[in-house]
Amino acid sequence: MTLAVIVQARAASSRIPLKVLEALGERSALLRCMDRCRQIDGAEIVLAAVPDGAENDEIAEEATDAGYMVTRGPEEDVLARIARAVRESGAETIVRVSGHHPFIDPQICSRVVNLLDDTYADFACNNMPMRFPDGLQCEAFPAHVLQEADRNATRPFDRQSVTGWIRTHPRMRRVALTGPGNGLDNLRWTLEEPADLDFCAAVYAELGEKAATITSAELAALCLRRPDISRLNAALAQAEEPLGEAEFSTPPLALSIAA
Repeated sequence: MTLAVIVQARAASSRIPLKVLEALGERSALLRCMDRCRQIDGAEIVLAAVPDGAENDEIAEEATDAGYMVTRGPEEDVLARIARAVRESGAETIVRVSGHHPFIDPQICSRVVNLLDDTYADFACNNMPMRFPDGLQCEAFPAHVLQEADRNATRPFDRQSVTGWIRTHPRMRRVALTGPGNGLDNLRWTLEEPADLDFCAAVYAELGEKAATITSAELAALCLRRPDISRLNAALAQAEEPLGEAEFSTPPLALSIAA
């Protein structure tokens, strides 16, 4: 089985333009995410799927200059862009993450891939429902399933969400890794708003380069130990509505186990 991790990134953002290029310590948020994805068990390729257009060239160059593969595709038809990345990767199994998740946890991603393999499912994720901190979302699926979605999805939402068709089609067998909940799902480790950038910058200011490899359990502990840091973007926390239902969900996973 060949495994590719596709990191979705684009320039457009109403809150923080070029947010994935914001510096976190010595590297950009995008490279922090991609560096972590490289640690996912079995990952042979980590690539950035970047929209066409000159406004996205800087993002493509950032990933290329760091030695990562880059594919380009339509900006609005995100499903087509990711399907092209899947084809160009040549991989049999895909993990999809967002480039504005600089604290993505490779161990949690690895567990999602293992769940996909162990259950012979069509799709595995860790947000059905979302009980992990926001910023740890990942999905895994066979390449042929994503290509089937690209051929058959017609609703605008399904084209923009990438996996909306897979998550809701009755023939698809879906499984989910369940997060710990208990308030940890209220933590916000993503990068979408200025307050999120304040949070990420505060973590790097506190830990330096250790923040680049901090585990989800260690980051949760920091947030509990330093509520002044977690409060920086706490007002933005909101429940993520699950899209689709899983046929099988694991028991809640403690972050200490994931680490």
